Amino acid sequence: MLKRICLNQPFRPLSSWKRCYGSNATVSLAYDLHLPPNNDADTTRSIVFLHGLFGSRKNNRAISKALAKDLARPIYALDLRNHGESPQLPVHDYDSMATDILGFIRHHKLEAPVLIGHSMGAKTAMTVALRSPGDVSRLIAVDNAPLDASLGSKFAHYIRGMKKIEDAGVARQAEADNILKEYEESLPIRQFLLGNLYQPAGTNTRKFRIPLSILAKSLDNLGDFPFKDPAEVRFEKPALFVRGTRSNYVPDEVLPLIGQFFPRFRLADIDAGHWVISEQPEEFKRGMLNRDPS
Repeated sequence: MLKRICLNQPFRPLSSWKRCYGSNATVSLAYDLHLPPNNDADTTRSIVFLHGLFGSRKNNRAISKALAKDLARPIYALDLRNHGESPQLPVHDYDSMATDILGFIRHHKLEAPVLIGHSMGAKTAMTVALRSPGDVSRLIAVDNAPLDASLGSKFAHYIRGMKKIEDAGVARQAEADNILKEYEESLPIRQFLLGNLYQPAGTNTRKFRIPLSILAKSLDNLGDFPFKDPAEVRFEKPALFVRGTRSNYVPDEVLPLIGQFFPRFRLADIDAGHWVISEQPEEFKRGMLNRDPS
């Protein structure tokens, strides 16, 4: 059986960053491995970092490098299915993404890593922790909660904007941005969404790397949470829930439910909106250092 490996893996790397591809029975996930300064890839101290909807491992590159250095731990920043350079599949829900993550953990022989996830990645990490607690040592969920909640209309609105860009056959990023202004006023959010643009070989037009039709059909799934009854399943290990105080994803009234699913959870509030890590990277890092995953 053909296995995808990182070709420089048997040797001491020339830098602390490597681009690799995982392999498991479900889907091969693209990832970056950020090593600490001593190049220690100790699989008993790994952290796995999961991005949110429309994101990729690139979004977590800077914070992963910083945490690898300051925590002296190897950090795997992944592209979830249908994002970044990972494969595109017709099913996009938390059960399938959790299966991908568990396959990645087992393929790489990671011994109960810490899972960090933002937004969609947070719900994916929660699903992994509740489904297979023996494969996770600690959970860090950033600005999402274990409940069914509608995503609202803005994500479908973004997809319509991105489809309009593709239909227009734009050749330059500036053209795409002008179209997206009709759908989103915030420049940082537009830049985040346009980070998915690329130019296919042999063409003069830009396309989105993410499969817009698949994600459009999956938005309802991404508002749901696979587990409904905390009396049936719990994660009894440490969990940290980080929320943006200017975000409405983790309201006070959901904290008791979090405590039922994750009885050892702690809460950290950061002065930010939903994009906690990108808005306040230093404060997020300080919070991580003060609660060094062990």
